[in-house]
Amino acid sequence: MTSSSSREVIVEADGGSRGNPGPAGYGAVVLDPVTGETLAEAAEYIGVATNNVAEYKGLVAGLKAARDLFPDCTVHVRMDSKLVVEQMSGRWKIKHPDMKPLAAEAGRIFPAGRVRYEWIPRERNKHADRLANEAMDAGKQGRRWEPSASTAALDASAARNAATPPPSGPPGDATAGAARARAALGSAAGARTAGATGSATAPGSDEGLFAAAFATEDALTASGDFEAEAAHPTTAPSVASAPAASAPDASAPVASGAPVPVVSASQGWSNGPDMGAPATFVLLRHGETALTPEKRFSGSGGSDPELSAAGLRQAEAVAAALAARGTIQEIVSSPLTRCRQTAAAVAARLGLDVRVEQGLRETDFGAWEGLTFGEVRERHPEDLDAWLSSPKAAPTGGGESFATVARRVAATRDRLAAAYAGRTVLLVSHVTPIKTLVRLALGAPPESLFRMELSAASISAVAYYADGNASVRLLNDTSHLR
Repeated sequence: MTSSSSREVIVEADGGSRGNPGPAGYGAVVLDPVTGETLAEAAEYIGVATNNVAEYKGLVAGLKAARDLFPDCTVHVRMDSKLVVEQMSGRWKIKHPDMKPLAAEAGRIFPAGRVRYEWIPRERNKHADRLANEAMDAGKQGRRWEPSASTAALDASAARNAATPPPSGPPGDATAGAARARAALGSAAGARTAGATGSATAPGSDEGLFAAAFATEDALTASGDFEAEAAHPTTAPSVASAPAASAPDASAPVASGAPVPVVSASQGWSNGPDMGAPATFVLLRHGETALTPEKRFSGSGGSDPELSAAGLRQAEAVAAALAARGTIQEIVSSPLTRCRQTAAAVAARLGLDVRVEQGLRETDFGAWEGLTFGEVRERHPEDLDAWLSSPKAAPTGGGESFATVARRVAATRDRLAAAYAGRTVLLVSHVTPIKTLVRLALGAPPESLFRMELSAASISAVAYYADGNASVRLLNDTSHLR
C-alpha cells in the first residue's frame, strides 16, 4: 500500500460509558471514501470514564490508525458527538481538564489543515458504535477486544443495506431539505396566500416571536438534536400578546385536557431569504425541592430551597441525557439555588461554565411563599381570585404580577437571543419563566399557561430566528427520567 498526500480516508469514531461516568470503551474505523471498504478498526475498553473522554479516545485511535496506513493522507472525520466535532473544529472552547490533553493529542497526529470534521446522526455511526460496545462487552468479561472476533463491519454493512439513505449535512443544518420544502410550499401556496398580509416584528416586541415553524420531516430526522433546521415562514400574522399568566412552581392548578400543540403555523408562506441558524433555547426546569411534591408556592421571595435527594437524581439524569445529545454550547441559569444546582450538574458533564441571569428567576409570590394553593384560598381568597383573573394582579403582600414577570422574561429573551444568535443555549429556570417563553412564542392567550404541564427537570425548546419568528420544538420532555 502506498501513501500519497492526495489520498483521503474517512475516520468514524465513537465512545460510550455505561453510567457516564462508568465502564467505558471506544471504537474507530478507517474507511475508503469511494468504496466504503473497511481499511482498519480499533477498539478498547478504557475502564471507568465519561462519554466525552471515551469519544475523544476513539478519535485519537482513529486518527492514529489512519496515519499508520497513509502518513500523508487527508482525513475526513465523522462523529455523532457534536461536542468533539465543534471543539476540534475550533468553534467551541475546550474547558474541561480531562478533555484538553486528549484534544491536544488528537491535534498533533496530523498537521493542521489535513483533517476536517463533520457531525453525523447516531444512526449513521453504527460501525464505530458497535466497536465501542464490543470493547465494553469484552471489558465486562475481563478480556481484551479482539479484531478477529468483531462483527461490527458486517453489522454496519447490513444496516446500511437495509436503511433508506439518510439526509446529509452537519447537525442542525438540514438546510437543503428545509430549503426545498420552503420553496415547494411557497410556490404551491403562493396563489392561495397572495391576499394574506402579515408583519414579522423584531425580537424586541412582545407581538413578535410567536410565528412558529412547520419543521419538515427531513429537517427533524436529519439531526437528533434541538437544532434541526425548520422551513419557517418569513411572514407572520400580527397578534398582540398579553402578559403571561402562569402556574407557580408546581403549585397552581393546571387544567387537564388535550396536549398543548408545540408547533403552530403562520397564515402565509414565503420563499424569501433564509434567516440562518436560530438562537435555540433549551429550557430546563430545575429538579425537585422539598416543596415541589407538596405543590407549595416557591418563588424568588421565599426560602430559596435546595434540591432534594430526588431533585439531585433528576439533575444527574438530565445532565447525562444532555451530554449524550451533545448539542448544548452555553449554560445560563436563574440565580436561585435549585436552578444553580441543576445547572452545575449539567455543566460538570459538558465542561462548560454557568452564567447567572437574574431575568430567569421565578415570580415573587409575596405572602403566598411556602403555602399550598388550598392554604392561599383559605387565607387570601379575594387576592387569589383577582390573581387568577388578571395577569396584572399581584399576590398578597407585594409579590410580582404575571404582567411584571412577562415584561422581565421578554426583555431577558431578547437580550439572550441577540447574544447567542445561531447557538444552542441551555436556560435553567422555573415554571413561570419557561411557560411565559413558550406562551409568547406561540402567541397564545394568557389562559393557555394553565393548560401546560411542566414537570420538574423537564426539557422544552424554542428557536428564535433573525426575522422575529419563533418555533416551539419541544415541551415538557421527561423521557430522561424514566
